[in-house]
Amino acid sequence: MPLTAVGKLRIVASADLGPLGARDGAPVEYNWVLPSATPQLLPWLAILALLMLKPNRRAAAWLIWLPLGCAVFFTLEQPVVLPAGLNPFWDAITALAFGLAAVWLVANYLRQSHRILTFLSVLLALAAFSALALVASQNVRSLNQIALATGIMLAVAALTTSVALSLHGLICHGRYHPLGHYLWPFLLLAGVWLAITGPFFLFVVIASGGNVPWNSWRGFFAPVFAMALATFATLLPFLILSSASPFFRERLQAIIHVKPAAPPLLNVPQLRAAEPRVPTPSPP
Repeated sequence: MPLTAVGKLRIVASADLGPLGARDGAPVEYNWVLPSATPQLLPWLAILALLMLKPNRRAAAWLIWLPLGCAVFFTLEQPVVLPAGLNPFWDAITALAFGLAAVWLVANYLRQSHRILTFLSVLLALAAFSALALVASQNVRSLNQIALATGIMLAVAALTTSVALSLHGLICHGRYHPLGHYLWPFLLLAGVWLAITGPFFLFVVIASGGNVPWNSWRGFFAPVFAMALATFATLLPFLILSSASPFFRERLQAIIHVKPAAPPLLNVPQLRAAEPRVPTPSPP
């Protein structure tokens, strides 16, 4: 049926029952209307509203659409990274991309005097904007098991991302290092995902008396690594933008609570005091 079809639908259940009964059941009529596109536009409008903030009123701020578009395209394509049972995780990743874009745009307001306060501010903002994007999606209209699983995955993804970024700034010793800009976030994301989900698997191992087959171990570590990889793939476009744009580099430095790089010293020649001129006597 075309996605633009509207009107009254006549639905008939059909099955070949043989001599047990009729092939077609009683028809059921349903008046189908197109769903509203407003909820799906809400996250995009929220990002547009953040661009109207005074610190973002410059052309460089509009580059935030590039990593956001790359992350959304990545989730729409759904590459073979996650097992089939983790398909709801893609909805969480899409919401996380909007949350990251919002955090990058409000980073100036998130940096606090202490690192732990900056971490809590980033976590709260990331969770709030990501939850807004998830609730606005049509996949979670009602509270069911899939919506609950998606919400839990989004909460864990927001927590791991915030912890990884905060630890990344701590490893940098308060300075911004472009070389470790990509490696450390990936390793930290994998480690934090494992640290959060590991106790649950350890509980299963203890409850079973240690009789856990190899397939169970592989079935645990493979999805965890895949979720860490998908989370990093969502974060990566924002890291690349921060490397390429000085405007967003300052935002990343605020998020991970590091000091901006010191400007180079200017080689200004020292001015020497003018020596008094002694007039030479003119010849007679």
